[in-house]
Amino acid sequence: MEIIKKYFPELDNHQLSQFAQLGELYAEWNERINVVSRKDIDHLYERHILHSLGIAKVIEFKDNSSILDVGTGGGFPGIPLAIMFPDSFFHLIDAIGKKISVVQAIAEELDLENVKAEHLRAEESKYQYDFVVSRAVTQMPKFVGWVRSKISAQQRNALPNGILALKGGDLAEELGAYRANIYQLKDYFSEEFFETKKVIHLPKKEMKH
Repeated sequence: MEIIKKYFPELDNHQLSQFAQLGELYAEWNERINVVSRKDIDHLYERHILHSLGIAKVIEFKDNSSILDVGTGGGFPGIPLAIMFPDSFFHLIDAIGKKISVVQAIAEELDLENVKAEHLRAEESKYQYDFVVSRAVTQMPKFVGWVRSKISAQQRNALPNGILALKGGDLAEELGAYRANIYQLKDYFSEEFFETKKVIHLPKKEMKH
């Protein structure tokens, strides 16, 4: 929990309380349904919560922004971002129903009224959003095919509407066809885990068919 305060000292008491509860809630749920790998549960705040908040170092979502989290799994990056930006709306979806049931329970426990969690594939969503976020879901060309039509043309944030993806490693081949903006998380977080981690911002206008 201290690692969250270290990098986000501006959090208010309500947000700090919500982040503090995440540790207990995930530990409890993970005993029943494996939403975080067993070896990672002890590193939840660094490898899952802070990693998700890497997106918050790249953009501060304006009030009333709408964000689709595709393949949210146990609720990452959507749940930490929803705590960070209580005046934006987050739609968390996953094709695996039992994971979504955990996300729904955690959002309820935290009183996150800005979160809707649904058992849904990206292609099935009927809405448009300012941004689509994801964490290590699939290769960018396939992901673009899933979500391109879900991104609104109406602009409200400083960054152009598009995809914000948390990825790691060498992305040269995967991103070769795109003019994406790459933000190195090691520029924001000093822990070794973030050495190769990145936030990829792909604006809608750069998405090719």
